[in-house]
Amino acid sequence: MKVLAENRRARYDYEILEKFEAGVVLAGYEVKSIKLGRVSLGGSYVVFKDEEPFLLNANIPPYQPKNTPKDYDPTRLRKLLLNKDEIKYLIGKSQQKGLTLVPLRMYTKGGKIKLEVGVARGMKKASKKEILKKRDIDREIDRELKARG
Repeated sequence: MKVLAENRRARYDYEILEKFEAGVVLAGYEVKSIKLGRVSLGGSYVVFKDEEPFLLNANIPPYQPKNTPKDYDPTRLRKLLLNKDEIKYLIGKSQQKGLTLVPLRMYTKGGKIKLEVGVARGMKKASKKEILKKRDIDREIDRELKARG
């Protein structure tokens, strides 16, 4: 499993409650571009239209700009492939107050490109600061233990 893109900002801005694996419907030139690592998940999210999940605002630049169609939009809607039960569950979760669906990372699995989608709750500034303080304290404790042992 090779990670092609990661949305690090999502882990900072949101508390990830659950994760799901989804396939993505792509054009051939998009697949080539993604496999070269030329994809950005920053600012993207998952929306539902007619009870079908779509990835919105994921930026996939053209593989060869001269050979791509003239009307190509790098941030177009891309359909996500999930089971019916997962789709129903995610629709319910996305309608709950305070929960959203965020793409976490894009990777290859068995020659196919997959997207890890997280059910997330937005974090407040105070809780972000607490997490950073806790991380710093844990890092200092680890340093002390390594120095003594």
